[in-house]
Amino acid sequence: MLNFIEVFDGMEVDPTSGEVAWTGVTGTRIALQRDGHMINPTAAAYCPTEWLDERGYLDAERARHHPCPWSI
Repeated sequence: MLNFIEVFDGMEVDPTSGEVAWTGVTGTRIALQRDGHMINPTAAAYCPTEWLDERGYLDAERARHHPCPWSI
């Protein structure tokens, strides 16, 4: 059985425009806060813990190697 964990998109503010933009990473709340990213609470999702790397970020390569939970 897969264990699921809540993940968020990491966001940052562009200093010149003031716009909030996605940093290109998705991870756990702890990983994003530890690395200084803002969290987009509207982009919360759940993924299997097997899809996360050792730092707490979503790893697309791992996700491809593990089964999709909705296809089980």
